[in-house]
Amino acid sequence: MHFSTTLAKTLTTDILVIGSGSAGATAAIAAASGKHRVTLVERYGFPGGTATQMLDTFYGFFTPSDAPKKIVGGIPDTIVNALNATGDVFLRPNTYGAGTGVNYNPERLKLVWDQYFQKNGINLYYHTSLVGVESLGETSNCIFFHKGIGFFAIAAKRVIDASGDADFCHWAGLPYEKAGEKEPAQSMTTTFRMANVDLDQFEKAGGKEMLKQKMATSFDAGTHGLPRKEGSAHEMCQPKCISTVAVKVVDHDALGEKSLTQAEMEGRKQAFAFEDFFRDMVPGYGNSKIIGLSHQIGVRETRRVYGEYRLTKEDCMNARRFKDDIFLCGAPIEDHRKSDDGASETFWQYVPKGGVYGVPYGTIVPKDSRTVWVVGRCFSATHDAHASCRSMAQTMSMGQAAGLAAVLSLNGDMAANQLNTDALREALVKMGAILELPKKTADTSRNGWGNNGKGQQ
Repeated sequence: MHFSTTLAKTLTTDILVIGSGSAGATAAIAAASGKHRVTLVERYGFPGGTATQMLDTFYGFFTPSDAPKKIVGGIPDTIVNALNATGDVFLRPNTYGAGTGVNYNPERLKLVWDQYFQKNGINLYYHTSLVGVESLGETSNCIFFHKGIGFFAIAAKRVIDASGDADFCHWAGLPYEKAGEKEPAQSMTTTFRMANVDLDQFEKAGGKEMLKQKMATSFDAGTHGLPRKEGSAHEMCQPKCISTVAVKVVDHDALGEKSLTQAEMEGRKQAFAFEDFFRDMVPGYGNSKIIGLSHQIGVRETRRVYGEYRLTKEDCMNARRFKDDIFLCGAPIEDHRKSDDGASETFWQYVPKGGVYGVPYGTIVPKDSRTVWVVGRCFSATHDAHASCRSMAQTMSMGQAAGLAAVLSLNGDMAANQLNTDALREALVKMGAILELPKKTADTSRNGWGNNGKGQQ
């Protein structure tokens, strides 16, 4: 792509990570374990992506079964341990189908990521957006925009695309599938948080099952303009506060300039419709109010890159393992879709017998790539497989693998698509990653991540 705008300056780095969400933040820290210069660029003024913009629960650390197993470790554990040290994390039971959730304070998480970036000497640029790629080769020249200095370039020997929307791959001309081209794209969600909730009163009135019944009744009656029959509301680290995944915005293109604008407005409209519903209909919520909306609408899928390998539904549901697995996943297919009656509901399909599948290295390497990796929700997977493997514990695991892969690639002057995956797996295990299914089930009440009496809702 040719870029004619005058550049303020050109910087150089060894490893460039684009996006500091769960995948990108972990990738940068893993990459910093080597001897190479690491630069991390983020379009917002804080790290964490979905984890801090709209959600407060890590899923995917545990299998969603009657005998849960912990299947993710390494840098993801380090981050949760840091949150736990300040009392900003607790385990939430498997109340909505995805397994035990690690609930955290998203505001504290921003600080934790900051601290680990600084501790590891990562060169960091917030408020900086990728707007083009001039060249793709042994050195990639990426064009960014910062409102203070305008356009500038970063020349990088290795690039990890953790943008969520595969922005680098798009500008560099690497192949991808756009969500919605074959199967309907998953719906979008504006999350919201409410304060002054009487959780004891809520539980005494029937808790989750009561909420489910009242939401379905209200939807069928059309009394509050709800977009769906089901949705979750759960306790937060902050006392008397709840966080939701209830809003459902469908039939909009998350990459379309007009469509995304309309989706943002629709998401806010639905959020306050839910506020009315909760205050009017749900015991314990009579004096509650919305205190915050997600920084932007939550997007589940846009571009999915075509990699050296493409994860499929059959891989997931057959609990397939690969010789070059870089992490494990036991999450169900969780497809937020529009149902026939107009409600936007969720389709679930579980890995049989509480099993896990492996995710091979090729899923994070764009086809024929020598210098680029892709991590997060834009990795190489079909729609159904993506709907299973997009939990944040798994995206952090992708980042961990990509960061180490970039280090090994530079150390041995190896192309991304020709990397020694045995060496990568060895480095992952040394870092604490879990690549084999634990023999014992996880005692989620004693793993060091405190509950503090929380996690009931």
